Amino acid sequence: YGCGIAAGKGIGMNDMAPAGQEFRVVGTRPVRPDGIDKVTGKAVFGPDFVAAGMLQGAVLRSPHAHACIRSIDTSRAEALPGVKAVVTAADFPDIGALEMSMGESSGNVADLSRNCMAREKALYEGHAVAAVAATSAHIAREALGLIHVDYEVLPHVVSLEEAIRPDAPVLHETMFTTGVEPRPEKPSNLAMRFAMEHGDPATALAGAAAVSTGRYTTPPVHQGYIEPHACVASVNPDGQAQLWVSSQGAFLLRTLSASVLDMPVADLRVYPLEIGGGFGGKTTIYLEPVALVLSRKAGRPVRLAMDRGEVFRATGPAPGSIVDVRLGADADGRIVGLEMEFWNSAGAFAGASVPAAAMSGLGCYRWPALRAIGWDVVSNMPSSAAYRAPGGPPLAFAIESALDDIARPLGIDPIELRLRNAVRPGDTSLMGTPHRSIALVEALEAARDHPHWSAPLGENEGRGVAAGYWMNAGLTSTASVSVGDDGSVMVATGSPDIGGSRASMAMMAAEVLGLPYQQVRAIVADTASIGFSMVTGGSRTTFATGKAVIAAAEAVVAQLRAQAAAVWGVTVDQVEWHDGAAHCTAADEAREPMGMRALADAAGRSGAGPLS
Repeated sequence: YGCGIAAGKGIGMNDMAPAGQEFRVVGTRPVRPDGIDKVTGKAVFGPDFVAAGMLQGAVLRSPHAHACIRSIDTSRAEALPGVKAVVTAADFPDIGALEMSMGESSGNVADLSRNCMAREKALYEGHAVAAVAATSAHIAREALGLIHVDYEVLPHVVSLEEAIRPDAPVLHETMFTTGVEPRPEKPSNLAMRFAMEHGDPATALAGAAAVSTGRYTTPPVHQGYIEPHACVASVNPDGQAQLWVSSQGAFLLRTLSASVLDMPVADLRVYPLEIGGGFGGKTTIYLEPVALVLSRKAGRPVRLAMDRGEVFRATGPAPGSIVDVRLGADADGRIVGLEMEFWNSAGAFAGASVPAAAMSGLGCYRWPALRAIGWDVVSNMPSSAAYRAPGGPPLAFAIESALDDIARPLGIDPIELRLRNAVRPGDTSLMGTPHRSIALVEALEAARDHPHWSAPLGENEGRGVAAGYWMNAGLTSTASVSVGDDGSVMVATGSPDIGGSRASMAMMAAEVLGLPYQQVRAIVADTASIGFSMVTGGSRTTFATGKAVIAAAEAVVAQLRAQAAAVWGVTVDQVEWHDGAAHCTAADEAREPMGMRALADAAGRSGAGPLS
């Protein structure tokens, strides 16, 4: 999830250790637990999973960008031999508006439901309007052609420029712009107005030595993960349900799917499969509730998988944007003020990460006077989704470009200009919290001092610099660490492994326990086997889930010391744990160190129970 400046000496984990402390495992390069399966093709991704008696599903999608759905006739499809279930929005509960955290962003459950299956309207070309489960994929696709949908085609808007016009066709008759006082009297495609303001930027810009004025536009960009969306759902006669799915967060997917279907969260068990790319785009739901409804109706497991065309037609790109900037600086290159207005394209439903975009674009620098206004805009395109710092890169592109435009007339090196305005430890962030160690200045200085910054340029060669900011997300993680009866260690977390987190979790547990890495096994557990964990996203997993693993491993060390103390008949404070063993420090006691296997065996025989 990183973008920014990379130059100079790499920093290893030992460089960050407290003075006098050397890590033994952290900072090494062990073989990843999932490496062999992935390079040999044995790893099971979303489209690979097969359940006994599984049916094949297919989704009928709107050919129109904007259309009222007058009626849907599924009778011919239902009569086709091999078809076991056909569903439309009528098979889903009508969910009221409910805002819900989705990790780095938030979403409205009613909108999520209508995005999974169109209800009153189809809002983009590719919007799901019906689905079929059949004994073969061929029959399922044939059945789609037998479903008749009566559409009333409506005018549509795709581009931001079209969507924000006063006379633009309105997607949602109940959408009145929030953040505007008084409340608008007419609905529009502007879902929200967001403002960050302090000081008097107009006066500051009037007295600036140099002012950059520009409009910067970026189109929606899809995440482009190699693995398409896919899942297998199975609903038991008693209402208990299982999902096997590729996702950045099995727990969030469980919460969202259960909310859309108005079912208890405890009735849905989600099994995370390997994930073939996500980049933020697999933190929401598309097929999962549809597969669950099909399975409930058919009485058998159902597989739904998108093809590549469906991925691009029906899943979320990053928001496109229009950004208007007026940025001014004094003769020394210090920023005096900024006026900025921007519009982010949310697609069919609101949620274009406008606040996060503003904080990301503005987060690297000090702003003595600021007026930034952002708008969340809906249009007849697939609903936007997170993509590596949701909403941030387009705003950063605009600000960084404006800074370069200021540096040229002032005759100031672009990195030097950024150094004069960079936030530093102790400065207050845009969220109102003080910055601690952020190293922006050090990164800029490393780039400036690197030979590449001053090397002569050849023909058709260029050179540029930009800085990026993203707020790290803590959120919630759960981990368990348990000791086997042979002394080996199991680590379980609820965080899907996207970038090697199973290895990093095993390394941290091994570090705390003083064991070789090879003695620790790490897995990603399903939602019924461990406590809630938020998505793998926002650069949070190694940090937040790692802290949970460390805390769990430290709790196991405390149990190991207590068990050794009981065996030796000494107090716990007379037992130290290091090098993977308990050591007695009592002056009048001579005891051989006790390792993991001996302590696990002693705990089992003493009635102390598992070390976990």
